Amino acid sequence: MLFYFMALFTAAFIVWLNNRNNESNRWAAFFLISASVGGLTDLLRAGHWLTTAEVLQFLNYTVTPYAVLVFSIVYAGKRLNRGTRRSLKLWLILPAVLMAIQTLLVPDERLFFMLLLLWSAPYYLVSCWLLTVSFWKEQDPRIKRSRFITSIIIVPTLLGVLVFIYVAKVFSPNFEFFNYISVFIIYSLGLALLCTFVYGVLGVRLRIEHDPLESAMKAVSTGTTMLNHTIKNEIGKISISTENLKGMLPDQNEHTLQHMQIITNATRHMLEMMSRIHSQTKDIILKEEPIRLDRLLDACIRQHEGLMEKQGVRISADYTIRPVILCDPIHMSEAIGNVLMNACEAMPGGGLIEICLEPHKSGLELSILDNGVGIADDKLGQVFEPFYSSGKGGRNFGLGLSYVYNVMQKSGGNVALAGRDSGGTRVSFFWPRKKVI
Repeated sequence: MLFYFMALFTAAFIVWLNNRNNESNRWAAFFLISASVGGLTDLLRAGHWLTTAEVLQFLNYTVTPYAVLVFSIVYAGKRLNRGTRRSLKLWLILPAVLMAIQTLLVPDERLFFMLLLLWSAPYYLVSCWLLTVSFWKEQDPRIKRSRFITSIIIVPTLLGVLVFIYVAKVFSPNFEFFNYISVFIIYSLGLALLCTFVYGVLGVRLRIEHDPLESAMKAVSTGTTMLNHTIKNEIGKISISTENLKGMLPDQNEHTLQHMQIITNATRHMLEMMSRIHSQTKDIILKEEPIRLDRLLDACIRQHEGLMEKQGVRISADYTIRPVILCDPIHMSEAIGNVLMNACEAMPGGGLIEICLEPHKSGLELSILDNGVGIADDKLGQVFEPFYSSGKGGRNFGLGLSYVYNVMQKSGGNVALAGRDSGGTRVSFFWPRKKVI
């Protein structure tokens, strides 16, 4: 039983430490801790701490289903305002409070477990349903995979706990459930550990192993910094030598000067190219402030509308909402501009770009859709990688979408790209509720 406590408590600490500001992580840690304290009861009874053991056992039985249900509601992203969510949490804890009163007034063990089952069973079953539905209805492939992993880790164990603890205790209060439930605990912890390294669970992978795209961006940033420094030095030598050579040549005819100018122009172009590459890959430092997102979008459209008109590209903007978000306006404008330019390049003969701003179950979604040539399904997983290029001959050296990804990750959001059934591409920006003011 001590292993039971140590394993669950350690898992709770890791989940909480990974992202203590995330409400899902906090509730996941809470239900793991409430489940773990039951593992201390045998140790406390052996040490004659009987009252403490009974209190911890009571908390284990009553608080765990409550914490699991609240975690599932938060994790599933149910759209509830702050006041409604607070009231719901208070109402959901009410059965546990009534159970405490019943235990003090009528200390009957069989009655306790019968009443406990009446409300804990719906709590566990609704939790399993919420976790499964949140996976089933998710559209973003990366988030869908994460929700699937969370579901297969948690749902079987919740059902096992319900059957071998809550149901079994009604028929036999002295039923020794640990040998049965330990199988589910080992299954969940083992699968969670494996998936943490391979995919990530509740974001824990970001602490143990950084996202490959983030690692790639850091590697590119370091490499281009070194390359930038080296090339600048060498080009500087070429430029100085060219100027010295002009003065050393006795008769500088027009043909010679023309070649000298070609060398000068080439060095200037190389310096400019390296600066642009480096600016796209260097570590981003955000200066966040409240910004009306619809106004920022309108400014981005005006900035690029000249080129769009020239290429015969039209824009249709639909703002279902006009939210204020916390972001860095400079980097966010550049990121959105990169996506708009990519959309233009995908429609060399003209076309339509649709911009949609609407609520999302996790917060806010901005979608930019084009009806261009699209991206092959087998290439969708590579588009955010540094230096990946679709071959359209754009101006971002294959770094535009990597920069967009980097900006959104630093901003606490996410970006996803998908093909459209009607042809073209959909790029979606997601911001969590905490970024919407």
